[in-house]
Amino acid sequence: MQDVSEKRLPQHIAIIMDGNGRWAKKHKKKRIEGHRRGAEAVRIVVRACRELGIPYLTLFAFSTENWLRPYEEVSGLMRLLKQYIQSEIDELSKNDIRLNVIGDLSSLKKSVRRALEDAMKKTENNRSMVLNLALSYGGRDEIVMAARRLIQDAKEGLISPDEVDDETFSRYLYTAGIPDPDLLIRTSGEFRISNFLLWQCAYTEFYFTDVFWPDFTKEDLLAAISEYQRRERRFGRTSDQL
Repeated sequence: MQDVSEKRLPQHIAIIMDGNGRWAKKHKKKRIEGHRRGAEAVRIVVRACRELGIPYLTLFAFSTENWLRPYEEVSGLMRLLKQYIQSEIDELSKNDIRLNVIGDLSSLKKSVRRALEDAMKKTENNRSMVLNLALSYGGRDEIVMAARRLIQDAKEGLISPDEVDDETFSRYLYTAGIPDPDLLIRTSGEFRISNFLLWQCAYTEFYFTDVFWPDFTKEDLLAAISEYQRRERRFGRTSDQL
């Protein structure tokens, strides 16, 4: 068991769940089987974060670029997403977890969108933890969308350009009202953030692991948190100023 202090837990963990396809190839299975096993890893990590008392967990489930994948794989992913949401609503409610979705929901199939909206409605009063699913999400798209909304409000006289600062701009993002991630985990040995939470990760601690997402366990999560707790977060200041 990893040594994790309850006093310095990250308030917001973001995860790029990478390696489902390579896991499937390694085990000589179809790619959709890798995604199915990945859904089981999601269940494990959500439960672990709830047990630890992590208030916010954001999972990169499907990017805007993922629409370019083969039609069969995308369709399989959408079916799996719908099945996962419908099967987890009761457990989310039981554990007082609120489901939230960030991204362009209009791009999703109506049946998937309805399942997500139903789950968000049923869990909207839960307060112990927020589970953010990033779906049809792209960091650059999010920033452009926020800029357009801000410009429109300025045109309508709802805000003055002189009032725009970091905090103001953040209110136009999908993640408005949610603290920036303290820790970002990426699985499968890749060392990039792939257009994920570009604005929000300005001072996030990054943790990379070779473990494929379907093999990611509670122990792997604790290892990432333990590493996070060993780091000194200065936010531009010196150690002496902390």
